[in-house]
Amino acid sequence: MKVPLNYQRTEYDCGPTSFMNAVNFLFQREEIPPDVLRYVMMYTLDSYNAKGEAYKEGTSQMAMSFLAGWLKQYAKATRLPIDCEYLGDEQVRISENSRIITALQQGGAVVLRVHYGCWHFVTLTGVSGNSVSLFDPYYRKQPFKQEGIELIKNKPCSANRRVAFEILNQTTKGAYTMGPDEGRVAVLLFNDNTRKTPEKTIEYFL
Repeated sequence: MKVPLNYQRTEYDCGPTSFMNAVNFLFQREEIPPDVLRYVMMYTLDSYNAKGEAYKEGTSQMAMSFLAGWLKQYAKATRLPIDCEYLGDEQVRISENSRIITALQQGGAVVLRVHYGCWHFVTLTGVSGNSVSLFDPYYRKQPFKQEGIELIKNKPCSANRRVAFEILNQTTKGAYTMGPDEGRVAVLLFNDNTRKTPEKTIEYFL
């Protein structure tokens, strides 16, 4: 059974929440081993803020890279049909035929770092035209005034925002921008049993 995606429980846990939202989007609840949740929580929330307070700077780029590598090895050892790929810095682009958009077209999910008041992780789950659907774990009721950002209210198992490519690709710090090339972070995740590949679907070529 697919379950609704989760909102973060504190001001800091967008990283682990978005990573698990990607897993929940790709798999039925009964297919997800509990140790995946355990290790996601162990390997994230690793940063210290300027006051030296533990975990209050969220999840680092290094932690996301390590977690993606761990999950890939875990999948090989346990035959969990999940695949991961970490992208960093200038590799992180959102445009036609980019690795992120291709991943979404194949039915994958992408954990992406964006700016939203501070650096923040969200989960991309779909693409339509020149915008992506995503689930932001930071709960919000009020609609956005900015053009190119919309609330989605009827898809609790997949998305609660729609954001235009042109906003995400901006190198400045604004709502849902990825910011400068240096420091960009994305983790691509796939369910190998449902991933759309050239061998599995003709639609991939259209």
